Amino acid sequence: MLSPELIQKIKKIHIKSARKVNTLMAGQYRSVFRGSGIEFEEVREYSPGDDVKSIDWKVSARLGRPYIKRYREERELVVNLLVDMSASGAFGTGDALKREAAAETAAILAFNAIRNNDKVGAILFTDGVERYIPPKKGSSHVWRLIKEIFAFSPEHTGTDIRGAVAYLGRVSRKRSVAFLISDFQDDGYLREIRTLSGRHEMIGILLSDPGEFRLPEAGILSLRDPETGESALFDGSDPRTRQAYEAGRQASYRKRLALLRSADVDVIELRTDASAADALMRYFRLRERRKR
Repeated sequence: MLSPELIQKIKKIHIKSARKVNTLMAGQYRSVFRGSGIEFEEVREYSPGDDVKSIDWKVSARLGRPYIKRYREERELVVNLLVDMSASGAFGTGDALKREAAAETAAILAFNAIRNNDKVGAILFTDGVERYIPPKKGSSHVWRLIKEIFAFSPEHTGTDIRGAVAYLGRVSRKRSVAFLISDFQDDGYLREIRTLSGRHEMIGILLSDPGEFRLPEAGILSLRDPETGESALFDGSDPRTRQAYEAGRQASYRKRLALLRSADVDVIELRTDASAADALMRYFRLRERRKR
């Protein structure tokens, strides 16, 4: 059973995401993401002006007069949301945890997909895939996705991006647009992303929280890694300790960002104290400019 507070939070994200898609993003998603390929529509009798290259010679020979094959552009997309549910997602120093920022981002992307009549599904993962929601259409499906992300209680604490990406390759044979939403506190996933990006369009959304990059001025601090459980002591009253800590955290973030970019995938940077909708709109505009 969901608590009243959690239900209220889910409703708030649902309404907020739907409103932003309807008011701020109208047309942007549709213009930058299109279905790929063509699919057969019909065979009909040849008419003057039709392209002779479209003539189906086997059907024409069988029926004794020329017929052509008609195709139409396949516009429907499949959007897959790979959402990191590891323990580091429970961190946040402002109004939102990283997991809540991930949920809002997923909701906005899902509403965009549904509005465009695309299917959307989700893979929730930690150090293993813990839940798979197959792609479907419809606003009720978006509600389910948001509820699953907010209410989900993962069994494990670690992160295995490589395993999540490999799982997508197994369950999604049709080419899709895959948004990988994570803080990417993991190693060994570069090759898997590069391999799968040949079949799916992979887009990384790199989550961070401002509190990750600074050490409080509060004397001796014991900081615990939520994924490994390891602890370390820091002297927050020492300026050199704070400076070294912040430099190390910034270097770690830049390394993760550079690693993702080296996989030749697009990367969206998203902070918990910033607007997910604004970050996505900047990305949509960037894609539009690249198309021109």
